[in-house]
Amino acid sequence: MPDLVYFYPEGHLAHHSPGHPERSERVETIREALRSAGWWDAFPKLDPLVIPAPVLQHVHSPSYLSLLEMACRRGSFLDADTYTTPASWRLALNAAGGAAAVASAVWRRDARCGFALCRPPGHHAMHGQGMGFCLLNNIAIAAEHLVQNEGAQRLAIVDLDLHHGNGTQDIFWRRRDVFYISTHQSPLYPGSGSLGEVGDGEGAGYTVNFPLPPGSGDEAFRTVMGEWIVPLLEDYRPEMILVSYGFDPHWRDPLGSLRLSAGVYGELIASLVKLADSHCDGRIALVLEGGYDLDAAAACSQAVVAALLGQPWDDPLGPSPIAERSEWRKVLEAAKRLWQDPKN
Repeated sequence: MPDLVYFYPEGHLAHHSPGHPERSERVETIREALRSAGWWDAFPKLDPLVIPAPVLQHVHSPSYLSLLEMACRRGSFLDADTYTTPASWRLALNAAGGAAAVASAVWRRDARCGFALCRPPGHHAMHGQGMGFCLLNNIAIAAEHLVQNEGAQRLAIVDLDLHHGNGTQDIFWRRRDVFYISTHQSPLYPGSGSLGEVGDGEGAGYTVNFPLPPGSGDEAFRTVMGEWIVPLLEDYRPEMILVSYGFDPHWRDPLGSLRLSAGVYGELIASLVKLADSHCDGRIALVLEGGYDLDAAAACSQAVVAALLGQPWDDPLGPSPIAERSEWRKVLEAAKRLWQDPKN
């Protein structure tokens, strides 16, 4: 069993809009950074799965899928931020299929862990709407594939992107078989992800959000992971952990104001790997989301793969040159009042 498997989005350069921050260099920089560290060529690359219609149509409405396919044929925008090209429908299906392939390989123990370099990204794509650079919700489709076709009953999605994964939250809002946890900057696009958004119906209590104010950095993320996310997951006892990996919380990212370092990003993933080893038979997989600074792409991606492999790694970019602010403590105080005890 290989220690790691990847999905690489062959042909993704055809999904392109001049001057747009969601560009092909993001994935190519990650690949070259992992290759230079000796962590690319040594591990298998998986072909995307063909997503069965029942999975795709459970995550996204048939009307949205038809609209998206038509928009891609025309190469039109879904909204002011979200572009398509004639190749985007095929590439979006491949990205979702790649996430599902990696998740399945890890679930079946054909690999110890996995990393899907999905492009286009996915976590803003809702049941009936694409937005925020996202066409299909790759991580949600991977989770739904595990539920429908692999027998999964308790999955956790931990979203560490700069932006709230409103699409993933929307898709699993009324479900308890997929526990969604998000850290994200707030206020910021898309404007969702408040502490009070906790799910509904059978899913009440199975959505947890940590909206971090601008200036939150390494100490904030360490605290949220150690005092909240890990205990919540220990209680839930997921069968597998899926991570929406966006490197845009990094202090260099041009679209955000968080101050996370690559080194501490690696620590966050190492904490989840340790938890997966204890509760999930080691099952953990990362799915690429956002992140727009190329130096941060290289450093964060090396950091998280080092964590997956249990390898030492030194952060070439170091901590933020601007001191972390402390307003995040008020968020956690409010979370404690809301939840009383993170284990309840």
